[in-house]
Amino acid sequence: MSASPLLTAALPAYEVYAIRYATVARRAVDNFLSRNDAHDGPMPLDFYCWVVRGGGRTVLVDTGFSACSARARGRAFCLQPGAALARLGLAPEDIGDLILTHLHYDHAGNVEAYPNARVHLQDAEMRYATGRYMCFEAMRHFFSADDVQAVVRRLYAGRVQFHDGDARLAPGLELYRIGGHTPGLQVVRVHTGRGWIVLASDALHYYRNYTDHNPFPAIFHVGDMLEGYARIRSLADSDAHIVPGHDPLVAKRYPRMDEEDGIYRLDMPPS
Repeated sequence: MSASPLLTAALPAYEVYAIRYATVARRAVDNFLSRNDAHDGPMPLDFYCWVVRGGGRTVLVDTGFSACSARARGRAFCLQPGAALARLGLAPEDIGDLILTHLHYDHAGNVEAYPNARVHLQDAEMRYATGRYMCFEAMRHFFSADDVQAVVRRLYAGRVQFHDGDARLAPGLELYRIGGHTPGLQVVRVHTGRGWIVLASDALHYYRNYTDHNPFPAIFHVGDMLEGYARIRSLADSDAHIVPGHDPLVAKRYPRMDEEDGIYRLDMPPS
């Protein structure tokens, strides 16, 4: 799906940063829908949010989990997202657009910390998070009612922009509804100095979910998730331009932003 060189030459080349803010121990067998005990072993799950900067915009993609959710779920921060923004020379007030890939607790906490941001969300995701499926504990387990309420309050303040499917936020910055993990999960396609990358969020937790065609087991619709892999590949310039949402290998493959751990340059080539 990449545009011609003449067209892409006119697009901004955004800087893109992954912020690794937490991690949790898991077993490999628990990270795949089709379990294979023969290949079991430690396979931690990292938590990320992302900053996109350029073209006169500063965009935050997801907000991480809140301190309240961290306590309730036994999670610990490696790096506070606010501290990561400070290392990038940013304050929460500098965030103009806040893309929520979906409303699970580890992606949609702390919305109120960004007072100037316009929230971008899929219609289908709001319907899901506030609709009949939340009658079931197995479905609402991944949400925080406080986080969803914060988005509703932002809506009533006139600061939510809903999208019904694919949308262009700005030249070189695009949203695509994939679904699967949740009905309204959206990925972010960004034009960078190394080409078009896709921030896959939970459409693709680990690289191996994609290469093995074996999804992470937290799924609303299995077919949509599997079909999403091909769509994500069509949006990225190559497999090396796809960034999964929870893989520790992201922090190993991409260069650090500075001498400290926790922030990684996704607009630079991976190793």
